[in-house]
Amino acid sequence: MSGSDMSANKNYPAADENLLEISDLVVRFGDRKVVDGVSVRVARGETVALVGESGSGKSLTARAVLGLLPTGATATGSIRLTDTEIIGASEDDLRPLRGTRAAMVFQEPQIALNPVQRIGTQIAEALRAHGRIGKAQARARAIDLLTQVGIPEPGKRVDWYPHQLSGGQKQRVVIALALSGDPDLLIADEPTTALDVTVQAEILRLLRDIQRRNNTGVLFITHNLGVVAAIADRVVVMRAGAVVETQPVRELFANPRADYTRELLAAVPTLPEISAGGAAVAAVESVPQTPAEPVAEPEPVLRVSDLSVVYRQRGKHFQALHEVSLTVAPREVVGLVGESGSGKSTLGRAALGLVPATSGEVVLQGVALNGLSRKELRGLRKQVALVHQDVTASLDPRRSLADSIGEPLRVHRVASGSLLRAKVGDLLESVRLPRDYATRRPGELSGGQRQRVALARALALAPRLLVADEPTSALDVSVQAQVLDLFADLRAEFGFACLFISHDLAVVHEVADRVAVLRAGRIVESGLVTSVFQAPREEYTRRLIDAVPAPDPLRARRAEISPTPAPLALGA
Repeated sequence: MSGSDMSANKNYPAADENLLEISDLVVRFGDRKVVDGVSVRVARGETVALVGESGSGKSLTARAVLGLLPTGATATGSIRLTDTEIIGASEDDLRPLRGTRAAMVFQEPQIALNPVQRIGTQIAEALRAHGRIGKAQARARAIDLLTQVGIPEPGKRVDWYPHQLSGGQKQRVVIALALSGDPDLLIADEPTTALDVTVQAEILRLLRDIQRRNNTGVLFITHNLGVVAAIADRVVVMRAGAVVETQPVRELFANPRADYTRELLAAVPTLPEISAGGAAVAAVESVPQTPAEPVAEPEPVLRVSDLSVVYRQRGKHFQALHEVSLTVAPREVVGLVGESGSGKSTLGRAALGLVPATSGEVVLQGVALNGLSRKELRGLRKQVALVHQDVTASLDPRRSLADSIGEPLRVHRVASGSLLRAKVGDLLESVRLPRDYATRRPGELSGGQRQRVALARALALAPRLLVADEPTSALDVSVQAQVLDLFADLRAEFGFACLFISHDLAVVHEVADRVAVLRAGRIVESGLVTSVFQAPREEYTRRLIDAVPAPDPLRARRAEISPTPAPLALGA
């Protein structure tokens, strides 16, 4: 059955009629309200952004639309999906609505896709759930859907497994699955959170194109206000389970009514607009100035010279870094930016001695890492520390915070007993957590508090170099702002240098002194962060910057009508 045939069998509402009307929705777990009196409507052809921090109730509200609340949750109020009341409907009533009246695009494609089934098989199963369809027809429709969502060589990749696709391609397949039933309403739950900025821009463009082509309604759940400015028509702001403000997108950004909305907008890091003179300005600023008298420069904390790293497995090899050179001075923050696979994390781990150099040299505190014994390397690592991207995975849920923070002090025999407890308390206070949190476990903390604990542990031995690998990527915007303020204070207090790895260019602009832009394992541009971001010399850097969604609807719309750049990387 073709897409047009499926559309012909549906009774669409009028263009100005609401596809979704949520009225006074309340969701409870026992006696505890987690969604409290929420009302939202979405019309055909409209995108409504549901915005809020973790715990605001936005995802539960969205899942209630499809009757997909978790076990133990109960809902009251009204949810009308076109002409059907969802609250109180039986599973038999809801099943035919899922995928046809409304479909969900999930945040994490790794979870949404079956890793042991081919892409075409998964789409065919979704098609059969909506009606009888032959094997040849299902394959043809799967290829058609993959074509619609911009998968290259769809006739070939329909037979691929998810692991053979990039992150952006996997998210496109998830969108194809959602489109398989030709839904009236798409519910997109943080669909771009885990993606690089360029891939995110492509997915947002894809969703807008689908909406315009099919006149679909979209309920878009996110905490990224730059994404909201780029895609939304109206915005519903939630906090602690309740709606605090609803406005058209331009009015909300220009004149937010609620204090909470103003706080969210103020917390968003922004990039300056690229200056008209671009490369010329950068060239002028890069001219070295001759001092009146010789000035002795301090020895870099880190010096990387012509570093290449090749990963070898089962006779195959992949070159992650190609002759990379950079330095990090004492107390300096150098940002590393680039897409997934650009080599950012490999460079950070090579700086810590966790990844061996294939060729070239890494010098840490004046000592070359090449050829060091395990004992010598262990002693040198007292001077360095790593802050992981996934802080939940890096903290043992079974151990107290005192155990986690104190581990480096015990391993390197710096402190024990009462001195260890005192140092742990001091470190907790340095990251603005009470000393009595030492007895708590990670599960008792919020995401922002866990990131503070990770910083405390990293600073336990007062390292000279900190490698921060995407330390704020999983945080809400206001929590991210708090952690970045804390990072600046800790840098002033402890005096560490830092390699700050991120795909969020606005965050790097806020924290870094210099920046290096990586692409396919090579540094394509570097310099002062203000110079590089305001006057990029390389087209790749310019396109990275252009892909960042600005928290300004007018600027976002201007970017949307400008010529569409070609994808930056194959498979984006």
